[in-house]
Amino acid sequence: MYNDIQTKELQQQTTEFLKQRIDCGIANAEAFRNILRFHEYRYYVQADPLISDYEYDTLYKQLEKFEKENPDAVTTDSPTQRVGAGLVKDFAKVQHLVPMLSLENSYNADDLLDWDRKARELSGLDIIEYCVEPKFDGASISLIYDNDLFTRAATRGDGAVGDDITINTKQIKSVPLSAKFAEYGIQQIEIRGEVLMNKNNFKAYNDKLIEEGIPPLANPRNAAAGSLRIKDTAEVGKRNLEAFLYHVSYVLNNKTQAANQPEPTTHSGMLQMLWNLGFRSPQKEMKVVQGINGIIQYVEEFENKRDNLPYEIDGMVIKVNDLQLQDRLGMTSHHPRWAIAFKFKARQATSKLIGVEFQVGRTGAVTPVAKLAPVQVGGVTVSSISIHNEEYIKEKDLMLGDTILIERAGDVIPQIVKSFTELRKGNEKKIIFPTVCPVCNHQLFKTEDEAVWRCTNINCEAQVVERIIHFVSKDAMDIRSFGDANVRKFYELGFLKDVPGVYTLPFDEIKKMGGFGEKSITNLQAAIEASKTQPLHRVIYGLGIRYVGETTAKTLANAVEHLNDFANYTEEQLQQLEDVGVKVAKSIYAFFSDAENIKLIKRLEELGVQLKNEKKEMVTDGNFSGKTFLFTGTLNKLKRSEAEEMVESNGGKIVSGVSSKLNYLVVGEDAGSKLEKAKKINIIQIITEEDFLKMLST
Repeated sequence: MYNDIQTKELQQQTTEFLKQRIDCGIANAEAFRNILRFHEYRYYVQADPLISDYEYDTLYKQLEKFEKENPDAVTTDSPTQRVGAGLVKDFAKVQHLVPMLSLENSYNADDLLDWDRKARELSGLDIIEYCVEPKFDGASISLIYDNDLFTRAATRGDGAVGDDITINTKQIKSVPLSAKFAEYGIQQIEIRGEVLMNKNNFKAYNDKLIEEGIPPLANPRNAAAGSLRIKDTAEVGKRNLEAFLYHVSYVLNNKTQAANQPEPTTHSGMLQMLWNLGFRSPQKEMKVVQGINGIIQYVEEFENKRDNLPYEIDGMVIKVNDLQLQDRLGMTSHHPRWAIAFKFKARQATSKLIGVEFQVGRTGAVTPVAKLAPVQVGGVTVSSISIHNEEYIKEKDLMLGDTILIERAGDVIPQIVKSFTELRKGNEKKIIFPTVCPVCNHQLFKTEDEAVWRCTNINCEAQVVERIIHFVSKDAMDIRSFGDANVRKFYELGFLKDVPGVYTLPFDEIKKMGGFGEKSITNLQAAIEASKTQPLHRVIYGLGIRYVGETTAKTLANAVEHLNDFANYTEEQLQQLEDVGVKVAKSIYAFFSDAENIKLIKRLEELGVQLKNEKKEMVTDGNFSGKTFLFTGTLNKLKRSEAEEMVESNGGKIVSGVSSKLNYLVVGEDAGSKLEKAKKINIIQIITEEDFLKMLST
């Protein structure tokens, strides 16, 4: 972006301004802006600063002071305009100029060879020139520049529509607020990229959270994605996010102005153009290769050095380099034919199994958790892994002291692959599953049709705490500011003993404790009070009735006028409700036949919790009218709750299980038994998340 002469001139001017303590005024305001833009580029894009933070701040404050005193002199691309105006109320929905499609995935050399064969057949070429670059593991964004000025940023959303995150994106210093696209004859441009938090910044931010007693963030990818939707723009700025811009999706040329530079005709040329204009494109990491064999070699080399990179990547992206050939190859409704993602192998490492803890959940299920010698897997320290149940331990042949192989499936969930039985020395010990509850010493019980041992003592402390945590959770009563840590703390202090106790917390006592700010307590009180008016289906789900998930809770809520009505239902009547089978009906009947549960419900109503069903008018004439849907696996673009709401708002119904009554099973990643069951019922249509979104739009 800056040649040697420009760099020298700007650095000399910087030295002069600092040394002579030149004040910012009308005559030199633009010079101050240019200097600050230059040093932002050196620091955030080149990672090679030429002045100290203090010197930068000195110049910045002078410009800021001048602009406050002369608001008419402020320009939209001034470095001071990155600072947000406080809290964002909501993120508006905006349409992408070009849909943001997914990429086809490949996992081995054969996949790449097959993709290359199809591309050559479609193009009629014997060999194709490709550009390969890292597949960044962050949050996707789309930027728009109009007449050289940054005007909008959006999340990926559903691919067609995303959230407007312009004000938060301005906090990312590697995103220029202006760029000289006019030199290339470009009037408007849409650029795609990825927002990241590099490994060092992630560690520093988590260390700060831990010092403040706040739970650390899970991983850099989640940290980046979550940061873009924070409503406090000042907080976004504190996270030191970075943006890699790697694709130009739309260009509108300026027909009235001649270009000084030719518009690039290749993808690699576009990356070079972005780099020249001050963007952090993967220009240094990308490589142009003739034919697929060179690509295969390069991705294998890159996989071996991924741990040494300052940021997380989970693969490589291969693109046809010639832009005209990209247009000829075109795209499907899901992905472009001219690009493919090569996904790296799941992260694996070896460790020692040094212990097993047995944890008790809200339904009394006893879950063994393996304690490992801490080990880094995919940039995350793993020291605990759920090993599910007694049968799993036997199946994996696990013993205390074993050397084990672990991996992060999908680079997220750690799991044990196997134990190295051949490395045993004879001093390993068998894992003994307890016969009594590790918390209350009550006898454990297991039914013939389950692999799980349970504590059946309803007053078991562990179950009580987990039930309260579930009740206040986001998908239940959604009492924000509560959280697991506060539930456990209030329980240990004796302030909270059961679910109704959520509404009788002694806030006067809590205020005296310390550790809780006035604002935190006020927010918690307000959230608790607001939860009293949650719809009935959330209350039902929050009660934690076994086998009753969010979908079944909605079915139950729609069947009654008041929650107490279920005390008069028989098992047979419950089974007449949609998707309530024998097992679920028995559980619901047992819950409402228990005097303690009836007492709990009565107490909640006395405390002001709404238990009546305020029925909303059902949509009956939407796109999905008369159709039933079920979602399974992990969705990439939507939350499960969002997808279900889309179905209902378009006249469709959500069912809780696979049966002949199901019209569409929407399959995400890692789909399990529901998919296998649906395959056996010919009338069920099995579709992807992308198919579902397409149906929704048409």
